This record gives sequence, structure tokens and C-alpha cells, in this order.
Amino acid sequence: MRVGCPKEIKNHEYRVGLTPGSVREYVAHGHEVLVETGAGAGIGADDNAYRAAGAAIAKTAQEVFEKSDMIVKVKEPQPGEWAQLREGQILYTYLHLAPDPEQTRGLLASGVTAVAYETVTDDRGGLPLLAPMSEVAGRLSIQAGATALQKANGGRGVLLGGVPGVLPGKVTVLGGGVVGLHAAKMAVGLGADVTIIDRSIPRLRQLDDIFNGRVHTRYSTVEALEDECFSADIVVGAVLIPGAAAPKLVSREMLSGMKKGAVLVDVAIDQGGCFETSHATTHADPTYEVDGIIHYCVANMPGAVPVTSAHALNNATLHYGLQLADKGLKAIIDDHHLRNGLNVHKGRITNSAVAEALGYEMAEPKAVLAA
Repeated sequence: MRVGCPKEIKNHEYRVGLTPGSVREYVAHGHEVLVETGAGAGIGADDNAYRAAGAAIAKTAQEVFEKSDMIVKVKEPQPGEWAQLREGQILYTYLHLAPDPEQTRGLLASGVTAVAYETVTDDRGGLPLLAPMSEVAGRLSIQAGATALQKANGGRGVLLGGVPGVLPGKVTVLGGGVVGLHAAKMAVGLGADVTIIDRSIPRLRQLDDIFNGRVHTRYSTVEALEDECFSADIVVGAVLIPGAAAPKLVSREMLSGMKKGAVLVDVAIDQGGCFETSHATTHADPTYEVDGIIHYCVANMPGAVPVTSAHALNNATLHYGLQLADKGLKAIIDDHHLRNGLNVHKGRITNSAVAEALGYEMAEPKAVLAA
């Protein structure tokens, strides 16, 4: 199979779908790899590094899309990209379709087979291709929040760790999954006063054990959300319903009860965001203010640290990517974890959460693949 890797074109996205190390693995499996010139520049990998790994270099993205059987990317295809996709081609990348009807229509019209990193599963019930970027985004959320909290950036002017004689800043984390865990780790490391809210008692017990009393845990109720958000300097939105739009946990009305200059960091923005007042921003213009509350809603947070995040992502995606390259659609038929990642096939939605969020009829993956 010929595997193609175009350069990412989303605003300030420096990650790359295939590192030179991953290219070597595909080549070792007998596949051809075509990489757009400059695709790895953001991680310090020039064209020569890709040539040394066995890849051919394409002068344009158009050449990559035209000549490749499978496209490996990082972020969802942009309008100019989905127009170049075609039936019989596999797209392997993050998609986040539930809050994005325009992209969904583009992929359906193309006829492509689209496997979304964020809905591929594993034997433990986890999301192994989403997890590494959730780890990065969780840790970045505290860096971003602490920066936005500075007075010159519109924030309250609070140092998260405090100093002797002055109380530390307060961080509320909504959701105790991978993002929430790593956000809490960073916030605790900075010396902040941290509370994690989740609706799973077993998970709250786990978190209590992990942090050994260094964080507060609360069961998610309207009262708990209001108490913790109203007292917080930073609120991190870290909720996830796999494949589906994120629930809106903080309403605009609640902003009036928060401290002026407090910061909301919406890590769930890829799935529509968990704050009612959220809308996607970019690294070029990451924050905005609503009712005195600073919002940080960058939709590709890990793109800010591409060396770390590209390698972490490739470590996770390589195994399934090689299966797709080795076996084509048969890999999806044979592996139910990859079938869970299948979102679109030949003009049909094959993921129940996406279908429900956007009002499509869901096609059962095995049935459409067999057809």
C-alpha cells in the first residue's frame, strides 16, 4: 500500500502524522510512503530525514492525496483537503465529527473510509489513540490557564502556587479522566489548591488514592459545580463522551457567580466544549473574555509542543496504522477496536454517537464493509 502524509495546515499546527521513525516501520512492512515536503519541519525533521527513513518526498499536498491509498494525518481535514479525498481511500486521523457538520458532509460526499483516532478502543475499554494527546492537553491546560491568569493577560493576577503567607490559587477540574488526571498532576505540582469533580464514585476513589489526599474530590452535582466554579481561579473542562458532543456543564448564567478575571480552559472544545460560552480559538489568538471571565479554547492544544506530542501520538497510532496498511479494510472487519474507530465509509456514518449528534441514520460497520 502507498501511505501518504501531507503537511498539517490547521492554524499553528506543527505536529506531523508520521515521524521518520514511523516511516521506517511502514517501509519495513513493505509499504511505500509519500511525505509532503516540509511536513516534519515543526518537529525538526527535514526532508532528508524522511528520505533516509525510506520515504519519497512529494512537492505538494495534492500529489500526496492523488497518489496515496491511505492518508495519515493529525488534525481533521480542512475544506481544501476533504475535497481531495476519494472513495477507496482510507483516512486515518483525528476527526471530532460530532460538533462539525460541515466536515461530516465533506467526508460523506468524498466516499472516503475515515478512521478516527479518538474512537478507536482497546481491551481495557480505553481510547488508546486519544490518551497521549489527552495527557499532553491536560498538562498544557494548567500552563495555559496560569498564563491567562496573569493580570497583563486579563486574568485575576494570581500565582497558582502562592508564596509563604499568601494562599495558593484554586483550580477546579471538571472530569477525572485522562485529561483531568494530568491537569491535576500539573496543578498540584505547582502548589495549587485542586478539586476534581466527577460523577463516578469508583474513579473518585482511584483519584483519592493516586493523590494521597493532595487533591479534593467531589461528586458531580449542580451544587458542587457551582460551589467549586464560583471559588476557582482556573476551571479546566476535561469531560469526554467518546465520539459525542461534550455536555455543557457551565452555563453563561454561572459566569456571574465566578471571580472576575478567573479563567476557563476548555479542553473539550474539540467535541464542542463543555462551557456554554465556549467557541474554538487558535494559538494565534487563544483567549477571549465573556462577562469578565477569560476563556482559553484552543482546539489543537498539543500542537503547541509538537516535538513531544507528535512522537507520543505516533507511538500510539503506529500499531493500528500498520494493520490498516497491511490488511486494508480487512483490518477493520477483523478488529472490533478499529471498527469502533470507523466513523465514515462510502457516504455513510458508522459511529452511533456521531450519527445521534448530527441527526444521521447510523450504518452498522460490519454490514457496510461487507457490502
